[in-house]
Amino acid sequence: MSGLRGSISFRLTLGLIAVFVTANAVVSALTVINIGNVLLDEVQTRVRLDLNAARQVYEGHTRQMESFLQAVSLDRVRIAEALETGDMGRAARLLEEMRAAGRMDILRLLDSSGRVLWRGADQTVVGDSLAEDPVIAQVLATRRPASGTVLVPHGVLAREGTELAARAVFELQPTPAAKPTDRTTEVDGMAITAAQPLLDARGNLVGILSSANLLNRRFDLVDSIKEVVFQGQMWQGKDIGTATIFQKDLRISTNVLTERGERAIGTLLSAQVYEAVLERGEVWADRAFVVNDWYITAYEPIRDPQDRVIGVLYVGLLEEPFSRPQRVLQAVFLAIMAFTTLLSLTLAWAVTRNVLKPVGRIVRLSERFKMGDMAARVGIRPPGEMGVLCEAIDRMAEAVVEREEKLKEVTRQQIGQSEKLASVGRLAAGVAHEINNPLTGVLTFSHLLKEKPYLKEQDRQDLDVIIRETTRVREIVRSLLDFARAAPSVRRPVDLNQVISQTIRLFRSQKDVTISIEERFDPQIPQVTADPNQLQQVFLNLSLNAWEAMPQGGHLCFTTLREGDQAVVRVEDTGCGIPKEHLDKIFDPFFTTKAPGKGTGLGLSVSYGIVQQHGGTMLVESEVGVGTRFTVLLPAARQASGDEP
Repeated sequence: MSGLRGSISFRLTLGLIAVFVTANAVVSALTVINIGNVLLDEVQTRVRLDLNAARQVYEGHTRQMESFLQAVSLDRVRIAEALETGDMGRAARLLEEMRAAGRMDILRLLDSSGRVLWRGADQTVVGDSLAEDPVIAQVLATRRPASGTVLVPHGVLAREGTELAARAVFELQPTPAAKPTDRTTEVDGMAITAAQPLLDARGNLVGILSSANLLNRRFDLVDSIKEVVFQGQMWQGKDIGTATIFQKDLRISTNVLTERGERAIGTLLSAQVYEAVLERGEVWADRAFVVNDWYITAYEPIRDPQDRVIGVLYVGLLEEPFSRPQRVLQAVFLAIMAFTTLLSLTLAWAVTRNVLKPVGRIVRLSERFKMGDMAARVGIRPPGEMGVLCEAIDRMAEAVVEREEKLKEVTRQQIGQSEKLASVGRLAAGVAHEINNPLTGVLTFSHLLKEKPYLKEQDRQDLDVIIRETTRVREIVRSLLDFARAAPSVRRPVDLNQVISQTIRLFRSQKDVTISIEERFDPQIPQVTADPNQLQQVFLNLSLNAWEAMPQGGHLCFTTLREGDQAVVRVEDTGCGIPKEHLDKIFDPFFTTKAPGKGTGLGLSVSYGIVQQHGGTMLVESEVGVGTRFTVLLPAARQASGDEP
């Protein structure tokens, strides 16, 4: 399973899934939100228009009352004459005829100061002043007709009859989201009022004719608004549109129904709408939960003639008829997006699988190569870059096979050469042992001869030459035996200066060495943890390479020094140098610029590997015609001690 999760196909498919799902999710979310917002904006625009229509119906009712009072202009003159003559009986008969024709809740006759002279509900209850009524006050001030919506105190309603006073009494119903209040009942009323001045022939105000319709529990107005604005539209047995008149925050007339099918009067306005409409005097439009359903609503303030907000006019559209098509549209869109996403992912998976098919072939090729099947090839050439890659892989496989064959051939040659050298080494070791014995005899007898008295001075000098040269031969044989001796690798703290000195002695034993050798040893160089024989092999190989690079003679310098926690050995020659294009290859196995039979290309590679095994590194700098410098860096003994085998 972990191999599957790590495959290119799995990761690419997972990435495409993430891209498609994320992109489609973002598009779907934005589209769904936008659909909802657009539909909500459209419905809210319609509700605002419906509110304008409702206001026109409401104002039309007020104008109707004004028109009625204006229509009885002849009766107004007759009433004014009756008032001038003091004939209240005649005035009362005329007012009764007007009241019956206009079907008004309240009809009153006032004198020029606003005091009640006649009241249609009870002609015996007269004499109270209505000058504080905003509509009456406007007529008294301007002597012109006036109308508007006013709050009517309970005492005034009681004088107009017990039936009207009872209509204005409400027990406040608990309403979710309403503004907290200490009120439990409401006894005042709200009425649409109109008033006409009564003038005599000289234009003097002799009285005021006032009419009013109490809005509390008067449902014909809200039903008329519903019919005119919403034209009786229904949805699942419910009115699609509703209208309500609020007295302040109290619902006093409405066609919104409770769950029992009753008109939801006595409930309160929500706190949010209360603050916007009643306190700030603004129009508020948004979705709201009204009684028991969600509505798209609009509210506007109802003001009295003194521009005080005394109530609220509301219209609302049932949300469900609009939200259901919205949900259906959103569901259809989401289903389409889900289908297209699934289809896109399927196509992406198929395309990915087809595109990455060569990659699978390449992976199987590598597995077969690891198992030793050198005949394995990709074998397909799809169009485009994948075809180029497959062709390159096949060519690489062929090159590997060819290089493998060459490597085997070189290895066989090297093994044969190694066996030959091993035989020669064993022979040389035996010869060296045989030479050692006579050398020891020569040295012994030379010293004995030198001890004899009466020798000539020339004979003594000749004996000294014999002793010196024989000793040198013995040291050369001993160094050769030490270097050629097969021994297990044992690392221990060694002195690099001493290892290099022994290497130089062995190197100088070559009879045709024609180069000068300089030793610049730092006595404070730290010891390193190493196998001295392996290090001697490294420095001897560098010395032989430098010698071969200076066939006409030259200078070879060994320098040791300390750099921080490392011991540094520099081997510099004044030979022919190495071309720049070869510097990156000189440590590669079997790379050599020597003529066939003159070198194997393994010396520097083996030396580099020995240095790396000791935790160090080898660097090279060279300039053609000037010389070459090899730098060997090895960690000091205390750092490398933890690496000892």
